[in-house]
Amino acid sequence: MSSDTPKIKAKYKAEYRAVKFLGALFCFLPYSVCLVIAAGLAKLASLIMHKRVNEAVRRIKLVMGDAVTTCQAKRMAWISLRNTAFNLVEMLRIKKTNLDFIKKIMPNIEESIGQIKKVMDDANNGKGVILALPHMGNWDLTGSAVFLSGMPIFSVAGKQHNPLMNKLINDMRSGHGMAILERRTNTAAQIRTRINAGEIFAILPDTRSFTPDILTPFLGGEANLARGMAVFARASEVPIIPTIIHRVGWKRFQIKLYPPIYPNMELDKQEDIVRLTHEVIAIIDQEIHSHPEQWFWYNKRWVLDPVGK
Repeated sequence: MSSDTPKIKAKYKAEYRAVKFLGALFCFLPYSVCLVIAAGLAKLASLIMHKRVNEAVRRIKLVMGDAVTTCQAKRMAWISLRNTAFNLVEMLRIKKTNLDFIKKIMPNIEESIGQIKKVMDDANNGKGVILALPHMGNWDLTGSAVFLSGMPIFSVAGKQHNPLMNKLINDMRSGHGMAILERRTNTAAQIRTRINAGEIFAILPDTRSFTPDILTPFLGGEANLARGMAVFARASEVPIIPTIIHRVGWKRFQIKLYPPIYPNMELDKQEDIVRLTHEVIAIIDQEIHSHPEQWFWYNKRWVLDPVGK
């Protein structure tokens, strides 16, 4: 190893080897067996990280209020954690995924792709669209489903602290053609170029921004959300399609596309960016209230905490 090559921490290597082992195991075993193992690992994790589980229950109770009992909130928190473990299985098996498998677990994928194509055809400008995918269902698998159905799609991801895991995760995410752009100084230009060339931009709009940005009514409070989704929609003059994924049971998904939300070029730029953000988040808020167990409640940065906390 060159003296110029940075040393990789032992814990990073251990984490990488563990995930590689799980990946090999999950690619060898049948899908159903993998999910059983994942459910067991999720149960073990819930015991080890009980503080995080308690925090998820607190968040659910905060958002849902008297609509759910503490017992119901605990059940929702468990399903959210278990589904996250299932998502890991599906990511680690992503290079084994083919269109037949996608059609089996996402029965309405062809109909959904048809809807997206119609929005793009109606625009008649050769550009792509933006899919607003909240942390519900399996957003990574949805990206692969879109690509395997014949449509170019890409997303943006932050760089992991562990360089080994960073490469592994990006390789898995792009295993079936969903290009992953790392956040860099020129990422915005790349995003706009790809959208203008007819690619679909998949974005997760329901996490708190690190820096002060658009204050948005969300989950009974006010969330500081990034403007990127709306900025790119307006810059390229393309619509945003709120896209909700529900996991049905263990092995099925239901895709729900809302009507596209278009930028209004006659409005003031800032006013329109706020409007676009608020309209998309209002739909996501409604879906979370209707199906709280489907959302990911374990993010370290609670979306309703103020910036800097």
